Amino acid sequence: METTSDADRSLRELLLERVWFDDTVLLDATARGLASADPAVDSGGRATGALLEALALTWERGWQPADVVHVIRRGTSPRGIRLAVALIAEEARLTSALSRAPTEWVDQLNALGALPGIAPQGVHAWHRSENRSPAEAWRDVLLLAGGLRLLFPVPELLPPPSHWSATAPSPRPTPDSGATRLDHARVLRRVRGLLAKAESSEFPEEADALTAKAQELMSSHAVDAALLDAGGPAAPRDGVRSRRLHVDEPYVEAKMTLLSRVGEANGVRTVWYRGTGIATAVGMPVDLETVELLFTSLLVQATRAMNAGGNVGGAHARSAAFRRSFLLSYGRRIGERLTAARSHATAETAASAGVDALPVLRSRQQAVDEVYEELFPGVSGRRSRAFDAAGWVAGQRAADSADLSGRRGCLAP
Repeated sequence: METTSDADRSLRELLLERVWFDDTVLLDATARGLASADPAVDSGGRATGALLEALALTWERGWQPADVVHVIRRGTSPRGIRLAVALIAEEARLTSALSRAPTEWVDQLNALGALPGIAPQGVHAWHRSENRSPAEAWRDVLLLAGGLRLLFPVPELLPPPSHWSATAPSPRPTPDSGATRLDHARVLRRVRGLLAKAESSEFPEEADALTAKAQELMSSHAVDAALLDAGGPAAPRDGVRSRRLHVDEPYVEAKMTLLSRVGEANGVRTVWYRGTGIATAVGMPVDLETVELLFTSLLVQATRAMNAGGNVGGAHARSAAFRRSFLLSYGRRIGERLTAARSHATAETAASAGVDALPVLRSRQQAVDEVYEELFPGVSGRRSRAFDAAGWVAGQRAADSADLSGRRGCLAP
């Protein structure tokens, strides 16, 4: 007869040492067996404890809450996502994340709806709220456990809970602190407002004009910030930051190419992990904001243009090959136009300030490159190729027509 200790060891082995995605028959049979042995679904909390242990190991491997939920979403049901969020919230409660975690970590918890509550959360409470059969619940538990085991080590961008101090750390000083930080916040509010209007507009011309204005503001602000930072005591390397960006299916590789091109045009280095839809961007804070906002907006524009082409181009223009090629071509051409726009803004802003901006920008780029190479030593670039000539041409045409003008005038390609 199996003892409680033996049952605990068996459950831990199932949750912490097995991956369940490759054998649906075994997965379903195991879920039914667990449901027969524990129809209340973890009333004793043993599965919760094992999954919390798996989460703690995941944080030690460099992952953050938003990363975990993004990856889990790709291989489980909405119920499984809610389970992951509940366990992240419970782990945050146990580690006192609200008072100890870095601000970025708490921001992710808030965005996920995973802020810790007073009462403990776990598998049993989740099962009761879902009102599903025990076998279905155990199946989701097994899939989540297997998904956590598949998360390979990544560079640590934020300290994990094991490295948190007794109180929350003070934000790291950045070159854009003080009065310039307030100006930065005002610019971001204006840019986000413009892009929100652009993405909700039903009129392409209006959306393009709003996006162009948003880009103009960020480009001008980025150059101004670089010139201001150069007069401060901090070394350029002290200002380099890293963040992760999440990209959804379909056509993740093509979308990552667009992200890479936008990053290159703004002095930001990017690398992405195949099969996860997660990219890491390394750059100066203002440039990282620029890349994230522009990428999101340009992806909306590209998708709109791609869908419009599909409506008039027939079945071929709606094929996966056409759309993938469209996005790859769009990204290449947009990168060229953004690079030209950045050069134009740099020259104009520097001229108005009466300074030579090139040494400042060169020093900042060198600092970004150094941090990137330390985080990702030996990473080599990989260029995607288009698979459909018509899609490539259509994507370039759409990129050429994307409105990157503003009050500085129309920028030549």
